[in-house]
Amino acid sequence: MNDTRTALEGISDAARDVAGAVLRDGAIGELDDDALLELAATAAGLVRSAEALLIEAAGEVRTRSDSPMRSERLSTRMGCGSVPELLERATRVCRHRANDLLRAATSTRCSVSPVTGQKLPADFPGMRAALADGAVGLDAILAVAGVLASALPRAGRDAITAADKELANAARGAGADAAPPATSEDLRMMAQVWSLVLDPDGAEPREAAIARRRGITVGRPRHGVIPIRGNLLPEVAGQFQQLCDSILNPRNDGPRFTPDADDHRAADAEDESAIGDAPSPVPTETRTGPQRRHDALATILTAAAASGTLPVLGSAAPTLVVSVRESDLATGRGWAHVHGTPEPVSIAAARHAACTGSVTRVVNDDTGRIISITSHERIFTHHQRRAIALRDGGCLIPGCHVPSTWCEVHHVDEHARGGPTHTDNGVLLCWHHHRTLDTSGWAIRMAHGIPEIRGPSWWDPHSRWRPATSSLIRIRDRITAH
Repeated sequence: MNDTRTALEGISDAARDVAGAVLRDGAIGELDDDALLELAATAAGLVRSAEALLIEAAGEVRTRSDSPMRSERLSTRMGCGSVPELLERATRVCRHRANDLLRAATSTRCSVSPVTGQKLPADFPGMRAALADGAVGLDAILAVAGVLASALPRAGRDAITAADKELANAARGAGADAAPPATSEDLRMMAQVWSLVLDPDGAEPREAAIARRRGITVGRPRHGVIPIRGNLLPEVAGQFQQLCDSILNPRNDGPRFTPDADDHRAADAEDESAIGDAPSPVPTETRTGPQRRHDALATILTAAAASGTLPVLGSAAPTLVVSVRESDLATGRGWAHVHGTPEPVSIAAARHAACTGSVTRVVNDDTGRIISITSHERIFTHHQRRAIALRDGGCLIPGCHVPSTWCEVHHVDEHARGGPTHTDNGVLLCWHHHRTLDTSGWAIRMAHGIPEIRGPSWWDPHSRWRPATSSLIRIRDRITAH
């Protein structure tokens, strides 16, 4: 084994020298496309071979740490409380990666019979051979073994071995369909198909086990947000993804705007090419993927609560209740409180909630006794909403394509300051842009019942008010009018 270690040290030194030279010199930028991809493929091959050795070593470390006598375990002798901890310290991988190496070793390592001392084959000999050939790495082993192992009790060893062999051939590019070498994700999907074919009767028991693992946990407030974690059933996750796609679909056509009246007058006086004041086509989306999914979930919850199809709660539809002092609401300073969570929210959040719902003014005396209750209905009717949707088409902010179905109706002039609940004072905004309107640099006004947008300076350095709409009919009318 000393020869093996010496050979590995030589390979490691050579790989380190090459990587260091490439990173220091930036020579990778000089490669053509084919050479770049070949380099990436070669480096990935080195990683797969290294992972094969890591998996085998991890299995041996666990074997030497399985002694019933704690003092004789390798992990204990090295001052570690567990095998994953020992691997983590020895290899400098994370604990999750160390556990993955041990899982892969369980599937590919040849064990020894404690009775006869005979070497036994691996659970997945085909994948072990592919691992030794450098055709697969850690990800592929976990993808295949994790799926096929669940079908083993009912499908039988012979059937699983046959599937293992075919998947190993697919990983090498030697499958029956003569396809190129399969990726880890390809192998995962192929293993799932094999599992379904070999274990058609396992669907119901598997379904019951999966159903037991479903659940969502809402944690305690932390740093101003509420953590949420859990497991979704596949069909629930699929439905959520479809809803997210429908809300977050970018359509890839950039910001949409229409020229304003000043532009038309300038165009009459001089050639339009000399104006040079068109808004920037820079996309308006700055949110991360998780932030966009959060906002999509908020939109879904708002739409569901407003649908009228949910069971009543306390003799009324499920309603988000936000309480705030009238003086704080007037000054914009202080905090508001959402019933159901102890975490306070900003006055802006309270205004956002009030913009889409009714406001009940509750007056208390100094002792806390309720002395009057006054309700102010400020929700746009279904007829008004349909008319506004026909006019605006969807979220009014250029570049945002959330459809009208998912949008909220915003009072341009705040209802609390006398703004009417009228189509001349309502515009469609998605949940995200409605909530961030005061801080995003976008501004909205109404001109004779027509909404106009003024964007931030990065979008329009001239800060002009421009009629805005995503209604296809109104856009077509503007085109035909000019």
